[in-house]
Amino acid sequence: MHTAILTREFPPDVYGGAGVHVQYLVRELRTLIDVDVHAFGADKPGAHGHAPNPRLEAANAALGTLGVDLDMVAACDGVDLAHSHTWYANMAGHWAKLLYDIPHVVTAHSLEPRRPWKAEQLGGGYRLSSWAEATAYRDADAVIGVSAGMAADIRSCYPALEPDKVHVIRNGIDTSIYRPVPERDVLEQQGVDLDAPIVAFVGRITRQKGVAHLVAAAHRFDPGVQLVLCAGAPDTPEIAAETADAVAALQRARPGVYWMDHILTQAEIIQVLSAATVFCCPSVYEPLGIVNLEAMACEAAVVASDVGGIPEVVVDGVTGTLVHYDPGTPRDFEDDLAVAVNAIVGDPVRVAAQGRAGRARAEAEFSWPAVARQTVDLYRSLL
Repeated sequence: MHTAILTREFPPDVYGGAGVHVQYLVRELRTLIDVDVHAFGADKPGAHGHAPNPRLEAANAALGTLGVDLDMVAACDGVDLAHSHTWYANMAGHWAKLLYDIPHVVTAHSLEPRRPWKAEQLGGGYRLSSWAEATAYRDADAVIGVSAGMAADIRSCYPALEPDKVHVIRNGIDTSIYRPVPERDVLEQQGVDLDAPIVAFVGRITRQKGVAHLVAAAHRFDPGVQLVLCAGAPDTPEIAAETADAVAALQRARPGVYWMDHILTQAEIIQVLSAATVFCCPSVYEPLGIVNLEAMACEAAVVASDVGGIPEVVVDGVTGTLVHYDPGTPRDFEDDLAVAVNAIVGDPVRVAAQGRAGRARAEAEFSWPAVARQTVDLYRSLL
């Protein structure tokens, strides 16, 4: 079997959960079948690069994306199946299906109807991205949700999609890579007090990740609790400015607030997660939340919103605390985040127990080899 994986992100150009998913999925798929990877940008080790048409540089970003998709389709001749990840590559898979009469599999890492704030970033391009996703999903031979919650969202957003075309194959974690480490230099360089409680966040600056809610909640953290924000890659200049203003106000109000606004390396992220007393995930939308798995594998207790697939990862009261998110009452959510964080950092025995339980759950329940085997089984069912 010869499969084409179509993706925006591939190492070293990985900035989100979809890129992490593709990175590890491809690694395991290549032990089972022949895989070509087609990714945005320049050629990379293990992937063919596809650059935007320079004539579209000044155009809306969505047009540039569709231009890259066309280039990908031309390179897919001869494969048995196309598997696309995110709307950025969905039309490449859809057009490959039509042109070469091959099955198209989609993995849904997020859904455009659930992310209306993307209109801030893409303008009218959001209507194009929404059209591309809806069209590809409607005609796909199979759509994979990375959690049961995500599968339910797919059916809700696209009710015309035949239910038996929707499958659940959860994300995985490589616990040989994500594990507790003793190094702390990345935090020491920032002046973080390693003897005081640390609440950590790792993620992009986007409405989806709820950074603003966490910063607001941190005003109510107990004295002595530190916040380490590893947050970069803002969606827009406006949200970048909002975040900078909010963090600056928090830093004026209390000590112990550290913001690393660049994209950290994997080794640096593992250091932060290993040092964290609590990892906080305040997402307002999250199909699964690989970062919670990464934190659990590094033995951090987790405080997270109860949205999307997060409850399938974080077991409330066992590996962390789930906080209810209601978009109509954001202040309540922020208050409850602060209460949950203060409760866990004040109980070192509970912190340690939840950290151990999180590590054990990551090892036992989530495995990239298992994800790859399930994915290949699905491919074979379509050929």
